[in-house]
Amino acid sequence: MTTAVPPPSRTEILSLFRSLLRSARQFPDYNIREYTKRRTIDSFRDNKILSDPASIAAAFSEGKSQLEVAKRQAVVYSLYAPKIRSIMDIKQ
Repeated sequence: MTTAVPPPSRTEILSLFRSLLRSARQFPDYNIREYTKRRTIDSFRDNKILSDPASIAAAFSEGKSQLEVAKRQAVVYSLYAPKIRSIMDIKQ
């Protein structure tokens, strides 16, 4: 007998969204930082139309695993960050 996983609440989803955007800010490289931010926003926009609780729970689970990957990659990228800053970082 399988138990259905309840879909995440709106607060949990928004918290995941904010966490993903926060983890994007941790990347030292401008291009990777912007890519991560853009991918997060696009994924949430694409999944906005989901209505089935099982697919919402699956997308939420995938988002949480992507958050863990982003956190690990931010640490790795910070270890090997280039010594000179990107022109995009200097302009800001």
